[in-house]
Amino acid sequence: MLKTPYLLFLGDAPDGLAAKVAQGVKDWRPENCVGQLRQAGCNADMGLPDMTIQQALEAGAKTLVVGVANRGGKISDTWNAAFEEALAAGMDIASGLHNLLTDNPRLVALAEKHGTSLFDVRIPQHSFPIASGKKRTGKRCLAVGTDCSVGKMYTGIAMEKVMRERGMKATFRATGQTGILITGGGIPLDAVVADFMAGAVEWLTPDNDPDHWDLIEGQGSLFHASYSGVTMALIHGGAPDNLVLCHEPTRETMRGLPDYQLPSLELVRDTALVLARFVNPDCKFIGVSVNTSALAEDEAVNLLQEIEDRMELPCVDPFRHGADRLVDALS
Repeated sequence: MLKTPYLLFLGDAPDGLAAKVAQGVKDWRPENCVGQLRQAGCNADMGLPDMTIQQALEAGAKTLVVGVANRGGKISDTWNAAFEEALAAGMDIASGLHNLLTDNPRLVALAEKHGTSLFDVRIPQHSFPIASGKKRTGKRCLAVGTDCSVGKMYTGIAMEKVMRERGMKATFRATGQTGILITGGGIPLDAVVADFMAGAVEWLTPDNDPDHWDLIEGQGSLFHASYSGVTMALIHGGAPDNLVLCHEPTRETMRGLPDYQLPSLELVRDTALVLARFVNPDCKFIGVSVNTSALAEDEAVNLLQEIEDRMELPCVDPFRHGADRLVDALS
């Protein structure tokens, strides 16, 4: 387990989406966040106090959490000075990037010298089987999206929160670095060898009580040329009973792919259902989750109603307005 509280490292993130790890930790574990560290050129802001390493230490910070999720998951050379300062000051560092902290000899040496720790969240901690496709007991709900970074994790966590408040049996199953940092467990699915990804999802969502729900964190998009594989593994490995369709309405092109337009909600719904019903013939969509953070309240309400009428499914922003209607629709 990571030592708390955290100093969230935003580095030189060009926009808020590039710091989605920090945003997720701040939104769901605000009590663990004392401040943020931003470098020149950073355009992300979590609304936390800007701090130096020394100021964060004085505020009680024990772990520097790398809150950046850039394309390719690479640690920038411009970040290393801050990492070295944090280690020398006695802070641990946690990162969910593909480029590992423990591959940097200088950071490893500093951690050993100062008795601090390096946590690479994106290293799978288990050996996983190849997927069997066998039906498991219990119930499962998976969020699928029109694109990356549209609110799939937020949807699952928000639904779990409501379900636990109601006394229902529910577990959010993290499949990415942010979810793991928030919940303390899960699998970094995009770091699992491709042949074993679906099996890893089966392992993460084993047999359970008939009335227990696994809320599986979605990743990528079936329509994203870079990240469709991880979505397919979640659909087939998760064998979901229910699907929630997630969308960000102000985005015109796919994240990181400016030449690709977003698919329609209808196309995502129809395609995901065909694929999901290979492993669970009874799978169905139970709602639409829309990230309305870029819209004013009246715009958000009107858009949600328009999509609900069009799709004939409950349509909510679960972070802004709560996930009760999505939970009500589970079956």
